[in-house]
Amino acid sequence: MSVVSGTVAAGYEPVREAFLANFETRSEIGAALSVYRHGREVVRLWGGVADPTTGRAWREDTLQLVYSTTKSAPAACAHLLAQRGQLDLDAPVAEYWPEFAAAGKGDIPVRWLLSHQAGLPVLDRPVPLEQALTWEPIVAALAAQAPAWQPGTAHGYHGVTYGWLVGEVVRRVSGRSLGTYFADEIAKPLGLDFWIGLPIAETHRVARIVEQPVTPPTATVAAPAALREALAAYTDPTSLVVRSTMVTDPPLGLLTDPRTWTAEIPAGNGICTASSLARFYAGLIGEVDGVRILDATTLAAATREQASGIDRVLMMPTRPALGFGLPLPEQPWWSPTAFGFPGLGGSLGYADPASGIAFGYVMNGLRITMAPDPRTSTVIEAIRGVVSHQPA
Repeated sequence: MSVVSGTVAAGYEPVREAFLANFETRSEIGAALSVYRHGREVVRLWGGVADPTTGRAWREDTLQLVYSTTKSAPAACAHLLAQRGQLDLDAPVAEYWPEFAAAGKGDIPVRWLLSHQAGLPVLDRPVPLEQALTWEPIVAALAAQAPAWQPGTAHGYHGVTYGWLVGEVVRRVSGRSLGTYFADEIAKPLGLDFWIGLPIAETHRVARIVEQPVTPPTATVAAPAALREALAAYTDPTSLVVRSTMVTDPPLGLLTDPRTWTAEIPAGNGICTASSLARFYAGLIGEVDGVRILDATTLAAATREQASGIDRVLMMPTRPALGFGLPLPEQPWWSPTAFGFPGLGGSLGYADPASGIAFGYVMNGLRITMAPDPRTSTVIEAIRGVVSHQPA
C-alpha cells in the first residue's frame, strides 16, 4: 500500500511523485499537500503518520499547527475590515485602541503593525504565559511598551507580538476576537477547516509535533561577515531575535501544549488542513465556489512591498507587505506576484495571482533551518513544471 493517499487532477501526477519522494527519500513523517489553480483544487494528498507515539495514521481531516504560516489570516481580517470601510490602515492605531498611544506611540499607523515597522517585537517585562493565553494582559503590556527602534525607520520581524497587535485592532474595530472574526467572515464563507483558537472537541485531530534536528551552520571565520553576525545574534540572549521569542514566561516554544491550541495566538497558533490552507489563499486571489474574500484592489494594496533589506530582528533580508510575506528570489516560491507566509519547521501557504496557484503544505516533522526546505521546494518545482505546459 502506498504511503500517500488522495487525488490529483490529470496532468498533476508529477506533483504526487514529488510529494511521495518526501516520504521515501527525505524522511517526511506525516504531511499533507493541497494545490488550487484558478479556484479549483487540483491536488489533495496526505500521508504518513500523524502521531508516531501511537502509530495514528495521517488522515484527510488531520489538523496541523502551522506556526507563522498563520500570519496571513489576521492580515486578511484587517484587509477585509479596510475593504468594508471600517478600518483605515493609515490612521493611528490609537484611534481604534487609545491605550496604545502610551510611550510615544500615538502616531504609529495601523500599516506599521502589519508591515513589522512598529518597533514592538519584544517586551521589557515578559507576561506570564497563563495570563498571555487570556489575551488582555498581553495586549495591555504591548500598549504600554516603548518601541525598540524609531517606528517607521526600519522593519523587524514581530514574530510573536504581531498577532496580538493586529488582533487587538481587529477586536476594537469589529467587536469580535481575531479568531471569532476569522471564523465568521473568512473560514465559514469559504468552508475552511482552519482555526485560530481550536475548539476543544477538535484537539484529537491534531498531529503530534516531532522536532527533527538539523545541523545548524556555524559562525566560522570563513562565513560571510553578514552571516556570522546573524548567527551570533541567534545565540545572544540580549539580541532582538532571542528576546522576541521570550515575550511570555515561560516562552511559547513549539506550542505542543493543547492549552496553546485553544487560546488565540494569531501570530502562530493557526491549526488547519493543507486543503483549507490552500483554499484560504485561493479565496484571496479569486472566487472559490462563488466566494472571494478580498477584491482585486484590496489585494493589490495588501501585497505591495512596504520595506526591504536587512530585518532588524532576523538579521537577514526580508520583504514585508501588509501582513503578508513576499518571497526573495532564492526562495522556491519566488514569483514577482507571489505572497504568503512560511512557518517554523517547514509549513508554507502562498498564492501567485499570475499563475492562479494557491498552495498549502503542512507537516508534523519540524526542521529548524535557515535554508529552503527541500520538501516544499521539490513539490513547487513539480507544480511549476505542470503549469508551464498548461494554458494560463
